[in-house]
Amino acid sequence: MFLRPENWSALAPTERRQARYASWTSTEGRGFTTPQAEETYRRHTRRFVDVINLEVPDAVPIVPFIGDYVLRYTGLTPWEAMYAYEKYKPAYRKFSSDFGLDYTVFCGGFNPGKCFDILDLKTYSWPGRGNHPKDRSYQTLEGEFMKADEYDALIADPEGFYLRTVVPRAMGALAGLGSLSTSWATMEIPAAPFFLLPFGLPEGQKALKALLEAGEAALKWVTELEDLEGGILRERGLPRLPGGFTKAPFDWIGDTVRGTQGILTDMYRRPEKLLEALDRLVPLAVQLADTGASAGNNPFVFIPLHKGADDFMSDKNFRRFYWPSYLKVIHGLIGEGLVPFQFVEGRYNNRLDVIADSGIPPRSTFWSFDQIDMVQAKKKIGSWAAIGGNVQGSLLYAGTPAQVADAVKKLIDECGYNGGYALSTAVVLDNTTPENLHAMIDTAKEYGRYSGRTAER
Repeated sequence: MFLRPENWSALAPTERRQARYASWTSTEGRGFTTPQAEETYRRHTRRFVDVINLEVPDAVPIVPFIGDYVLRYTGLTPWEAMYAYEKYKPAYRKFSSDFGLDYTVFCGGFNPGKCFDILDLKTYSWPGRGNHPKDRSYQTLEGEFMKADEYDALIADPEGFYLRTVVPRAMGALAGLGSLSTSWATMEIPAAPFFLLPFGLPEGQKALKALLEAGEAALKWVTELEDLEGGILRERGLPRLPGGFTKAPFDWIGDTVRGTQGILTDMYRRPEKLLEALDRLVPLAVQLADTGASAGNNPFVFIPLHKGADDFMSDKNFRRFYWPSYLKVIHGLIGEGLVPFQFVEGRYNNRLDVIADSGIPPRSTFWSFDQIDMVQAKKKIGSWAAIGGNVQGSLLYAGTPAQVADAVKKLIDECGYNGGYALSTAVVLDNTTPENLHAMIDTAKEYGRYSGRTAER
């Protein structure tokens, strides 16, 4: 856990970030089993910090986004990843070792399926749930869990509205939470019993029982996750990337609250209410990121950008609806000494100028791109921010090892000069071949070592 120094409130954002870096890169108390593991941890954490600082590291960091390919490679099903931890853990260890990963990255579909079963989660479908096959990964189920006429309630009290309105709709076992009054009722003795009353009713007791059981299942999952990633850390010295998690406010509403159709309709029928709601979610997005990153003592906050791509909305709408509230989240994270680790999904070629002209402080963010002109990204953003990507999923699936190796070398040549670049897949990787993934990683390790060729242009 990251412990804030006593003078935290007096520190500038850059000083807060340095304090988080110092805590993350420290090897003290991590229980390494060998001196080699400790040295690996020290080198790999320093390498990524150097990249964010736009300094020339010892080598280009290799940070692939790995999804279900962990399962395909090791012969597991998505159901086993979500329920049979005793099978998944050795499988991921094998995958990490076989491919020589530099960091413990995304663990495929390793999610606690039992929690979702208990809660009767309605925003996703997952292996074994209803008619969902056990050999298919989880999928989002879009729906209007918030109605179009409920923006005022969301704006007035985002946390309370989500708990008492959205959660009962999105989680069948927690319908009893819909009867809760504000927790402020407990501040006076005469009113306190009325706050507690819903928990005495059958639906409220059902919700409490579900929360207890789901909490136990979540604790079991976290324990297994720590055993997996903590073991790899202690034995091999591989840091985890990234740490915390949050989302852009537009994606919060558009993904699983209003749904895509709902939020697109709102952009035209109630734009001012939508904009006001997006701004109200900014502090919650920052708080979510800070809580996770601080608990894991990892300053890098993963942010998947879902609905801001060129192909999703016009540049005019991006500038009005998506970017302003998200930019406030970026500044909020930077203010807390955190580093936005942005997974920029889709095409963002038309967005580069907007990002470049936003006044984001230098050496404070990381942008991993998907479908983009990386030369332009390096030119417009790379002078003040670290960038990553973009080995294409289609190439890793259908190309040859030689083609993959050529693509990796080209990316390093075009984006790795003067530092500030990390190699990663353009997408979360579900399909490839062992030969192609080895070609990506091994080429980057050999070709990405800094020398006069890669350090300057």
